[in-house]
Amino acid sequence: MSAVLPIAAPAVSPAPTPAPGTQSPPITLGVIIGNRDFFPDVLVGEARKDIVKLFGDANLRAVALTPEQTKLGGVETFADARKCADLFAAHRNEIDGVLVVLPNFGDEKGVADTLKMAQLNVPVLVQGYPDDLNALGVARRRDAFCGKISVCNNLTQARIPFSLTTRHVVHPTDPTFKADLAKFVAVCRTVKKLRSARFGAVGARPGAFNTVRYSEKILERCGISVTTVDLSEILGKAGKLDGGDARVRSKIAAINDYAPSQGVPDDKMIQMARLGVVLDDFVTANALDATAIQCWTSLQQNWGCNVCTCMSMMSQALMPSACEVDITGALSMYALSLASQLPSALVDWNNNYGGDDDKCVLFHCGNWPKAFAPDTKIANAPILGSTLGVENTYGAMEGRTPAGPLTYARFTTDDAAGVIRGYVGQGTTTDDKLETFGHRAVAHVPRLQQLLHYICNNGFEHHVAVNPSYTADVLAEACGKYLGWEVHRHE
Repeated sequence: MSAVLPIAAPAVSPAPTPAPGTQSPPITLGVIIGNRDFFPDVLVGEARKDIVKLFGDANLRAVALTPEQTKLGGVETFADARKCADLFAAHRNEIDGVLVVLPNFGDEKGVADTLKMAQLNVPVLVQGYPDDLNALGVARRRDAFCGKISVCNNLTQARIPFSLTTRHVVHPTDPTFKADLAKFVAVCRTVKKLRSARFGAVGARPGAFNTVRYSEKILERCGISVTTVDLSEILGKAGKLDGGDARVRSKIAAINDYAPSQGVPDDKMIQMARLGVVLDDFVTANALDATAIQCWTSLQQNWGCNVCTCMSMMSQALMPSACEVDITGALSMYALSLASQLPSALVDWNNNYGGDDDKCVLFHCGNWPKAFAPDTKIANAPILGSTLGVENTYGAMEGRTPAGPLTYARFTTDDAAGVIRGYVGQGTTTDDKLETFGHRAVAHVPRLQQLLHYICNNGFEHHVAVNPSYTADVLAEACGKYLGWEVHRHE
């Protein structure tokens, strides 16, 4: 029987499905403990105990050989590799990534053979134990410093992508390894979810916005599905709901609990709620992870309110919703939320900030989740209102992002090259003075001018997804190394 670490259960048990806005189920990693016969076997058993404790502390589940299946549960021979590969294959649907542990030099062929035969196509993290300068004799010598290079060489020959720890060799109890493992878990989660993501496109893109065009076929080739619906279908169903309907009243209560709405007319709150109920049904019926919505001008002209509040609430629940039917913007938001487990916003690279070349204003009119703008409130949209009538734009939101961490990301489909490409980077939001309306933030991005040159020279959109975290390295690794997208990491 396969072992599950911590060894408290005989097999991998199904993880519960989280409610919207909660953390994802525990990640499950396959564990390969490498061994080489003329190095001390005792180190393998010690490593197993280290991993059991580490996984327990980190709320991780693992699939690994038992000491009854191979010597000390390690992988040393081709026969061991076959047993481990069969074990991994039996748990293919549960395993999100693989951790390779080298308590000694390890057997590089055993590690590579296991992964080749298992064919999991998941991220792989290679860890090697450090030697103790006072224990370089035969009894405790590890040589994982050297063995890790050999393992990586074999994986490269086999064209199996892998991740490295910050320090070449590191003990599992070291804080840097715990941080490496947390990052790797985020990579695994992001890769797995993006490979089967489902997005909803509600309505047609605004006619004036060629910038948000994208290729459904390129996304589908990468496992990402898009379900479309005409805006008239959504508005038609919403129009059949009565303001006294129990679901509509419940939605109004949820909106009032979510953000202050002082000054918003009651009939506009009802319009928002009716629309929100139908959008929730569309998301549920199609098992969508994110949406992109035709947020102007048909909504204001034919429904009489903005959909921003409903979009903000979905994004807050880690089901991102992007403006202007920007599907690849929604993809960028979703990727960030997977990496960080925090709500994402879609913003415009909107204004310079005075003469500071490394600062700019982020803006939308706006639908940011309140996690990104905690003082958010329901208002109207002055810019849209200037032509559509302010009274038709209630449901927009306004608020200011406080100082804090910032990761930005933008992915797009390159139709000519047939690929998904993008850029990621980090900065901060600041408390610098900013007098304007809508959802807004001041961002400090090192070498911003160079980034803007890159964006313009490579034809990226004016929209960018942002998140209050530092997760650019996770996205660069997940999307670039493991998903094969072309990713530029702005340093």
